[in-house]
Amino acid sequence: MASDNDNDVKEHLIECYRQRLRQLIKVDQVLDHIHFIEPGQKEQIRQKARTDGDSAATDQLISAVIAKPHVDGWFTAFVDALINGGCEFAAEYMKVIPPEPEVEAEHDQRVKLIQLLSPSLMDMKTEDVRVECFSRGLLTLEDSEIIKAATTNQGNMGGARELLRYIVRGRRGWFSEFLEILRKTEHLHLYELTGGSPDSDKKGDSHDSSTHPAQGMSLVKYLCLQMTHSPPATSIVSEALLCFTVLGAAAGGSEKAEIVLRDYQMDVARPALEGKNIIVCLPTGSGKTRVAVYITKKHLDCRRAEGSSGKVVVLVNKVPLVEQHYSAEFLPFLKPAYKVERVSGDCQLKISFTEIVKKNDVIICTAQILENFLERSNKGEDEGVELSALTLIVIDECHHTQKGEVYNHIMMRYLMQKHKNKRLKKEQKEPMLLPQILGLTASPGVGGATKMVKVEDHILRICANLDASRIMTRDLGEFQREPRKNNLPVEDRKEDPFGDVIKNIMNSIQTHAELSPTSDFGSQNYEQWVVQKERIAATEENQKVRICSEHLRQYNEGLNLSHTIRMQDAFSFLNKYHEEEIQKKTTPDDEHVIEKTVTEIFLSNLFGEKKEELQQLASKPEYENDSLSQLRCQILREFSSRKEARGIIFTKTRRSAIALSQWIQEDPKCADVGVKAAYVIGGGDQSVVKPMTNTEQRDVLNKFRNGEVNVLIATTVAEEGLDIPACNFVIRYGLVTNEIAMIQAKGRGRAEDSSYTLVDVKNSGVAEKECVNEYRITLMNKAITKIGALNQAEYDKRVRSLQTVLKLKQQKGEVKFSCRGCSKHICTGDDIQIIEGMHRVNVTPEFSELFIPKENSPNEQSEDKYYIACKKCGQRWGSMMLYRGIDCPSIHVKNFVVSFNGEKKSKCTKWSELPIKFPNFDYNEHANRIVESYDDES
Repeated sequence: MASDNDNDVKEHLIECYRQRLRQLIKVDQVLDHIHFIEPGQKEQIRQKARTDGDSAATDQLISAVIAKPHVDGWFTAFVDALINGGCEFAAEYMKVIPPEPEVEAEHDQRVKLIQLLSPSLMDMKTEDVRVECFSRGLLTLEDSEIIKAATTNQGNMGGARELLRYIVRGRRGWFSEFLEILRKTEHLHLYELTGGSPDSDKKGDSHDSSTHPAQGMSLVKYLCLQMTHSPPATSIVSEALLCFTVLGAAAGGSEKAEIVLRDYQMDVARPALEGKNIIVCLPTGSGKTRVAVYITKKHLDCRRAEGSSGKVVVLVNKVPLVEQHYSAEFLPFLKPAYKVERVSGDCQLKISFTEIVKKNDVIICTAQILENFLERSNKGEDEGVELSALTLIVIDECHHTQKGEVYNHIMMRYLMQKHKNKRLKKEQKEPMLLPQILGLTASPGVGGATKMVKVEDHILRICANLDASRIMTRDLGEFQREPRKNNLPVEDRKEDPFGDVIKNIMNSIQTHAELSPTSDFGSQNYEQWVVQKERIAATEENQKVRICSEHLRQYNEGLNLSHTIRMQDAFSFLNKYHEEEIQKKTTPDDEHVIEKTVTEIFLSNLFGEKKEELQQLASKPEYENDSLSQLRCQILREFSSRKEARGIIFTKTRRSAIALSQWIQEDPKCADVGVKAAYVIGGGDQSVVKPMTNTEQRDVLNKFRNGEVNVLIATTVAEEGLDIPACNFVIRYGLVTNEIAMIQAKGRGRAEDSSYTLVDVKNSGVAEKECVNEYRITLMNKAITKIGALNQAEYDKRVRSLQTVLKLKQQKGEVKFSCRGCSKHICTGDDIQIIEGMHRVNVTPEFSELFIPKENSPNEQSEDKYYIACKKCGQRWGSMMLYRGIDCPSIHVKNFVVSFNGEKKSKCTKWSELPIKFPNFDYNEHANRIVESYDDES
């Protein structure tokens, strides 16, 4: 019996080649030879093939094949079914050594040629060609019978259509034999059109590349020759060449594949082809990444022609974009001429990033990885990467090259070295070589500015940070696409007893804490007011006001959730919060007594008294909000008006994304129209909701790409860069942030006739914010135009004035941390180290005496088994992370009051808000310290 690991490897192999198998599998024939799939499921797959074709049905077939649990020998049975079902080429991909890239590319070019010239091939004498194809083994007996039946029932053209569909899914070498069959059956015009030599002997020739032009050259070159030598076919071949040019290159992406840019793409690329640093600013869906691939290829080609090697790093800001850029863009067009690799935080490659950089020409990675290894090099470590080792850096979504962002840290290194190079030149010393910089963005934004001059400064600052000689943009002309826009207002509830109970609780808390708000419950102003009260109370060590403010904030969130999602979800949120508050004050062994104040007892009793009433009200559907009704109607409209709907719903929080996904999955009307929903949320630890791992995000996005999921409910993690060509509707559900997010969200609708819908939610103010964002976008576009009109001298002058290099000061010892719950001093900045550029840990013995580890409850949405809490008051401080076999207490700054240079900071919720650079965690030193402590104990 195969082990789970063996099965996992085989499943991964099939998934890796899913797209290729979609092109090669004949579903009906393969199903005839698979006996481990249930008959009912087989019939569903066959029905899918009849209605949507083999490609769509192949997805269902693959899902059924790799579904667990597996029967013994399932993989061998699948491969045998491919062979016996006449899909020998597909079976080759399941071997240890799959077809070479050149073979893939040749096959794809031949298939594309048949597809493009199919209007002429429909004129063949189908019966004669069918008999010859069967006798030569290009068709199975079942293929032959299906084609014969189609010819009988639908006529010659119907049979020809089936023959072409089956023949391209057969075995390797089908194309040259098909040419010979056309010649033998006296289809001389079709024979020449598809690549046969007009001078070949009718009695039979050897079919090498000299007698068959299509066998020895790229499809583009072949089509050009056909236009010259086959006048009768010129119009058809010309159309085929045009189609191929628009597509860009063969799907296999061989060395011979050419990247053909549109005019506007070539215009924006031109300065970069001359070696200049630029920003390419084009709308979403206009092919910015394709421009970057083109520039990358020309950059590498030129360096190779000069006898030197190039080294290109493509930086992205989100892990899912690593695989997308690798698989969909850079690898297909650059292999096998250049070595392309991708690296992200969840990468399984066993060699170091330094070695990956050395061994490959193009590396696609998250920016933090490059920053980490640049820092290692700066410290003189062996496992580092120097800027001088790179010749081109491509920065995707480059509008993030601003203060505090990792892109900016990398570019600060670049600008510092550029400044140093000027000094070295004056001293007549050899300067360090620096890479060319290429930035990509659809939306530099306005940076909060409301006046044109300030907007220009904001955009020019991004240009300065990227050392860009120009920001390049062009009008897309006929290629410009705008989705249809809808605004859906909502009506207030006539009665809201659930919300009334929450408001009464909040009034009682305000009275207890002697607080007087200046805005309405549930509003954004109230949220800002209560957050500010909590921060001030924490810095003043007023625990009564602090804890009351925190509870008010949670009730305000619950009130807003009842306007956004189901009341039962809002109740679950509040109930879970109070259960956690109770858990904070209890210890499993009762060794430590955790203080419980009068205010904490009051707050606990207050919720306990109203809990049952809230739970009963939450179950009454007549009191649900109108936003959910509007959202349901819009989803049903999209699915009933389209042949195949696929869309993204953007929402504000992780909690609402999960709840909306569950609501849609449970809704019978959505099920009736074929809605298959899933959610994708961020991977950071800023939220109390468990983040998604990179693997989980990738799995959901892959299901959305292949149609297994057709409605994706997402937080802003999916706004930027996600490229799903089949996505044809976008809904922003009570979510409007800034103009950049608006542009990015609208751009996720890539398909023709896409729609963009805004659904209002009470107190969200989305309609007003959307109008403001539209005004900001107008300002941004005008500013980009004005900057583009500057002469080079004026542009350079303004950019230079903004190029100030600021170095982070090392001031660790001047930072102090106190518990937010009881104001007890905890540690200083000297005690903190950083793991992998993101996790701040305190592994000092003194710190370990101040906290207790507590196990997360089974329903706790956390990937860590334990969290750490204050021994005195139970305030959560962070989590206990396992790093290379060692427990490391990881703390989060939002759980502490921070003093910087003797002054308490009222707002410090992110580590990036502290101008501190902590040292990297020294694993060896800490491991030795642990061993020594064990020795002392023994």
